[in-house]
Amino acid sequence: MKNLKRTISLLVIALLVISLTACGSKSQKDVLSDLDKTMSKMSSYRAEATMTLQTGEQPITYEIEVWHKKPSFYRVSLKNAEKDQSQMILRNSDGVFVLTPALNKSFRFQSEWPENSSQVYLIQSLIKDILMDDDRNFKAGEKGYVFNTKTNYQNKNLYQQEITLDKSNLMPTKVKVMDKDMKVLVDVKFKNTKLNSKFDDGAFDMERNMEGAQLEVPTMATGDKGFKPVFPSVVPEGTTLLNQQANEEGDQIILTYAGEDKSFTIIQRQAEVTPATKMLTMDQGELVDLGFAVGVLNGKTLNWSANGVDYFLASHDLTPEEMATIASSMSTTQGK
Repeated sequence: MKNLKRTISLLVIALLVISLTACGSKSQKDVLSDLDKTMSKMSSYRAEATMTLQTGEQPITYEIEVWHKKPSFYRVSLKNAEKDQSQMILRNSDGVFVLTPALNKSFRFQSEWPENSSQVYLIQSLIKDILMDDDRNFKAGEKGYVFNTKTNYQNKNLYQQEITLDKSNLMPTKVKVMDKDMKVLVDVKFKNTKLNSKFDDGAFDMERNMEGAQLEVPTMATGDKGFKPVFPSVVPEGTTLLNQQANEEGDQIILTYAGEDKSFTIIQRQAEVTPATKMLTMDQGELVDLGFAVGVLNGKTLNWSANGVDYFLASHDLTPEEMATIASSMSTTQGK
């Protein structure tokens, strides 16, 4: 009887192995090993994706295009067609640039971006998060391999993520980033990824990319005054809106938030188109990925532009992570 049970157990194990082999599934160890090899052999890639943000009052969807050429050239284009909003991040041998074509704005940084934090739309960043998390969870599904990992996003509400890899080439197909309660705040779907793509010499040039982007998103008209304020949907516990004040011209609004430990001020100002010959170079300052836009953190202030409005968040009480979380929750154009 014991021999019969042992024989049956061996048959069951053999059937499971055959079933897994037939389905083309790999073990977690095999997938991790192949991912490491893929990253070391990859010289470049192009990727297209859609990103839906649930961090503000209403969901907003962006079209994303990513170019990367080793070792450190990047071009990330973020577009929201409904709001005629676009922004671009470039990294080349001259530094890191943030371009806002509709305002003819360009900032240059000496920055380590994107090495200093996770980036939901960069393939190598997602794979790095998988490889570096010793506590990752793994599941082989019908259409892909699913990893649950810790995150290193500047917005600390983005607490954990689920990354789905294609079975055939191990490239990310879906990413869901969630808060501590497992609510999905960012949902990314990759539509097209091509490894080892070819780029011409000017693909990552700042002026060329600014001119090309402005053909797609015209420079914003100036002269219109008056706009609705945007309020953060996330504020520290115990902090409330104390005062809202607009200037006589109607092109600036100041929101004052007060709390026992966490007070801050948000200034919202109608943006002006920058002269074509002017570019701001930042000797200090850190790029902050807000999801819908790229901000600049400099000491106790965080500023960004979105939908024709310049935003300035200032506080002596908030940490950089708290400032990024508050700013990330202002991804809507509708004021209260």
